[in-house]
Amino acid sequence: MAEHTVGDLVAHFLSQIGVDSGFGIISVHNIPILDAIGRLGRTRFVMTRGEAGAAHMADAYARVTGGLGLLITSTGPGAANAVCGLAEARFSSSPVLHITGQVPLPLIDRDTGTTHDMPRQLDMLRSVCKSAYRIGSAGEAWEILTRAAVDALSAPMGPVSVEIPIDVQKKSAALPSPGDEWQLQLPSPVVPLNATLDLLAERVLRARRPMLWVGSGARHAGAAVKRLLDLGFGMTSSWAGRGIVPEDHPMSLGALNGTGVSAVRKFYESVDLMVIAGSRLRGQETIDWTLPLPSSRVQIDIDPKANGRTYSVDRFIEGDCLPVLEGLLERIEGRMRVAPDYREAFAAMKSAARSEFAATLGPYGDFANQLRRVMPRDALWVRDITIANSTWGNRLFELYGPRDGIHPVGAGIGQGLPLGVGAAVAAGNRKTVVLSGDAGFMMNVAELWTAVQEGLDMTFIVMNDSGYGVIRHMQDAAFGGRRIYGNLVPPDFSLVAQAASAHYEKVDDPREFGEKAGRAIDRKGIALVEVDMRRIGEAPPYFPYAPMKN
Repeated sequence: MAEHTVGDLVAHFLSQIGVDSGFGIISVHNIPILDAIGRLGRTRFVMTRGEAGAAHMADAYARVTGGLGLLITSTGPGAANAVCGLAEARFSSSPVLHITGQVPLPLIDRDTGTTHDMPRQLDMLRSVCKSAYRIGSAGEAWEILTRAAVDALSAPMGPVSVEIPIDVQKKSAALPSPGDEWQLQLPSPVVPLNATLDLLAERVLRARRPMLWVGSGARHAGAAVKRLLDLGFGMTSSWAGRGIVPEDHPMSLGALNGTGVSAVRKFYESVDLMVIAGSRLRGQETIDWTLPLPSSRVQIDIDPKANGRTYSVDRFIEGDCLPVLEGLLERIEGRMRVAPDYREAFAAMKSAARSEFAATLGPYGDFANQLRRVMPRDALWVRDITIANSTWGNRLFELYGPRDGIHPVGAGIGQGLPLGVGAAVAAGNRKTVVLSGDAGFMMNVAELWTAVQEGLDMTFIVMNDSGYGVIRHMQDAAFGGRRIYGNLVPPDFSLVAQAASAHYEKVDDPREFGEKAGRAIDRKGIALVEVDMRRIGEAPPYFPYAPMKN
């Protein structure tokens, strides 16, 4: 065993568990860790412009890779800046390991006013993370890091913070010898009893018009989900569970799951069983659970607390979606008998629903189709919370892979740009396209230069309506049309692009959107496409800010 510091131990631990990239800012209370990471040279460290952006990047990196996202911040203000991104990682169930510094061990929680001192910092981190730990000695460092990583990667996944006081980082620590073999021991998937699966199969075999609603908890179960579609199931998904089966599959609605779409809601009346797999049925996607779903419902979820949390269900099955669905398939393949007209009816409903929803979008109704034609099939599609995403970006633009789509699950504005950077770091040779509004883009615009610094291949599409368009819709619907505090003066985006040495395109005719977006996407490196909504026209309000047409 060689003598090193706790900082060295952290660097070796990250290498040992396969963390090849991380995000953050070097600071007075994390230099020993980052110095060790730099010397070891096995983990790429992306230097960001702020901890908030770094947290979102680590989140997106975890979503794209399916592995652990790494965030390293300083203590006090640095850790506080990361809270927004850690909260979003909790919303999205992303396995993020957050390593932060802390003042010297004897000064913690004494409010002495030392640099970056924040009393009860660990309580703050616990409030937004799945769990949070403090390393108080060199001897417990490896054990606590292991516990934190396992915790983050165990379902239901989430962000975990580890505080390491600056004096502890500098203490001597023994590292495993190069020949030691070691890896994280993750819990086995939860599999229900055979009797439970038998009862599920009996219920499914009675159905003649069955549907699936899948969420991100079923992201790893795509092959099983597709086999169910081949047997005759229809399918829709949550916004976070998109692409589990390619959305051009004839029996997939994608995320056009019924809110504000009468064709889907009417079709649900004929569905005699909905199997909900790995989805919370979030209020944002169901207008606070007012969307009428088929009355017969079964739910599969790894988290027992999901039972009845939103919609009531006839049967709840606690378990990992993959073994549950595989166990179901073993019992029903060759025995399913869906209604003879079900596939045809589903296809007709899907076509009608897409046309119905597109017709509500005014001049933006064809934007999803135009963009899909010019984007690579495997490109990453990252969105901020903006009207364009809440309409065509989430519901009409097709995704073909379970980790190709990323958006702020907690609906926070301004997160799209740094989420895009983290996704692009993970993307390898794939293109990353980011959709945002002008207001959201400017919230974290400094991270545009992180993308430049890292030499990433990204196209940013900015829908410029000079402010908060969705707030205007809310004000029109519920506040007498008093549009106050929603207008902003945007920058000249051509100059923003020029400052970042980025290719720039401007769209002021909706018919030219695909052509100009395609030109930007075809270029390697950073490109910015501004859609001038002031010239094209305001985005029409969508349900619930406008009545649903029947």
